[in-house]
Amino acid sequence: MNEFPRGGVATHPFAEVNLAFRANFATGAEVGAAVCVYHRGRPVVDLWGGYADADRGDPWRADTLGVLASPTKSLVTGAALLLVDRGVLDLDAPIAEHWPEFAANGKGGITLRMVLSQRSGVVCLDHDPITNDKLRAHEPIVAALESARPEWEPDTAHGYHATTYGHLISELIRRCTGLTVGQFFAKEIANPLGLDCYIGLPTPDTAHLATMIECKAEELMAGADPGEIEELRDAATLTYRATMASMSQDPADPTVEEPSYGGLASAQSLARYFASFIGEVDCFRLTSPEITEQMRVVHSTGDCLVMLSPCTWGLGVQVSDSPVFPASAGLGTAFGFSGANGVFAFADPANDLAFAYIPNAGSEVMGSMDARIRRLIEATYRSIQKVR
Repeated sequence: MNEFPRGGVATHPFAEVNLAFRANFATGAEVGAAVCVYHRGRPVVDLWGGYADADRGDPWRADTLGVLASPTKSLVTGAALLLVDRGVLDLDAPIAEHWPEFAANGKGGITLRMVLSQRSGVVCLDHDPITNDKLRAHEPIVAALESARPEWEPDTAHGYHATTYGHLISELIRRCTGLTVGQFFAKEIANPLGLDCYIGLPTPDTAHLATMIECKAEELMAGADPGEIEELRDAATLTYRATMASMSQDPADPTVEEPSYGGLASAQSLARYFASFIGEVDCFRLTSPEITEQMRVVHSTGDCLVMLSPCTWGLGVQVSDSPVFPASAGLGTAFGFSGANGVFAFADPANDLAFAYIPNAGSEVMGSMDARIRRLIEATYRSIQKVR
């Protein structure tokens, strides 16, 4: 029997989010999960429940950390944009100005803006795939990026940088600061905000980690029948080469920096992080209003050359409208990131709102919004209407 949520609070008038959270458990869709909502820089919903393990023996706690998967890239985005705000990085300068070796094989004109908007074309590492050993060493992945070729003329199209995004930006940050993105994020963002949010977990023995239950995407990675998604069985396609053929098949190691999909966070910390994009959170604001406004501007839209489905990208984040980030759920003025494992986070400056949801029962759908997420988001926006 599924356990109803066991902890937390949803303040008035956000009680409807609590009802939606409970409904997710009542339908049998959850094993364990947490959801947190910030409004006007303060938490108004902070709920958790169920179990952190598939055997339902380890209760989910307020401090439980879940694997972020693709929303890890939103942490990387914040680190890069913080350096843009500080004048250390320029969105439109060639990356090769800081990292000369990156210019090889037609990459000399690629800019940070192109990477943030999924337009660089550098999406495949199938010539030298990521492994845990390479992640620990860091330099082999840098060398693989240097030898990579764009899969299309940079800035002429867009395709999801599923495996390369975090590593491209991490090395750019390292060239400018001496710190990898995980180290920079910990020092300059997580520490001042007081976040339980990591790209590479320094103290795994004292952290409470949720055991993530395979989502549809992970099942495909393990060899499940892809059904109608023929590209995920054809090694010659860009979809396969940029995903399955490029990323590690090793068991995840939480201590290793995997800046494209290996981040860890509690829902409370992830919501707090997104809140810092749109206003001060305990006197800390991550990005200036000018940079935040640029994040919301559509940089890429239409069918993704890698995932072959519609997506709309702002600057390092998803924006509406697409099946995974739909305006119909209320997200018309929001920006954020969705994960194939069900993790979802966003900020909405028009409503002074930030939201994070972390489950351990992976999503059963690919290319559209999970019903659990939609239920929670719609309840959040209905609640906002009562505040006005």
